[in-house]
Amino acid sequence: MIQDAKTRPAGRTSVGLKVVMAMTGVLFLLFLLAHSYGNLKAFAGRAAYDGYAEHLRTFGEPILPRSGFLWLMGVVLIVSVALHVWAAVVLWQRAHRARSTRYVTFKPVQATLSSRTMRWGGLTILLFVIFHLLQFTTVTIQVGGSFDSPYQRLVAAFQVWYIVVVYALAMVALGMHLRHGIWSAVQTLGWSTRARETPIKRTALVIALVVVVGFLAPPVSMFFGLVK
Repeated sequence: MIQDAKTRPAGRTSVGLKVVMAMTGVLFLLFLLAHSYGNLKAFAGRAAYDGYAEHLRTFGEPILPRSGFLWLMGVVLIVSVALHVWAAVVLWQRAHRARSTRYVTFKPVQATLSSRTMRWGGLTILLFVIFHLLQFTTVTIQVGGSFDSPYQRLVAAFQVWYIVVVYALAMVALGMHLRHGIWSAVQTLGWSTRARETPIKRTALVIALVVVVGFLAPPVSMFFGLVK
């Protein structure tokens, strides 16, 4: 027997779950913008990029231990990912149960490609993040050689064509996920009106493009030798 929405805790209602997804999504967006900005430091050369990477490890000292900020940020992001995925799965299960109910009339709602691929796009992004962490954080996966310098690891990896292809496909999935996710978050948080719908959708598209281009610029430039 399905529990009635009125008897569910506020955090487990469909609206509550959408708010969880919206808030964790906002956190992810802020992280992505900061991360893509940091990656662009590769265009300034090895000293600038390695200095940036070292600064992240020492950020917050002496209040935090070395790399303490990175560990704290990692824990927050992991918890946020778990909440985001949990809310998405529960909402998908409820929608699936609702679709199994027969209706006298059925009026299909027009959906964009971004909205139709949200679930699989999210799974693709999750798998990519795991691969990305294994490659550049734990250095479990080494492509192009073993280097102590984060800059050298980056350049060496992105001189391998299939790594660039993997990153490009992941960024396309990320862009589509962001475009629809930003629009959904704005609706969930009650910031959308009919008059604002078009500007918000355009803004979501621009933000998604900024993130995708910001992340793809370094690997593409490195692959074609623009960054040595």
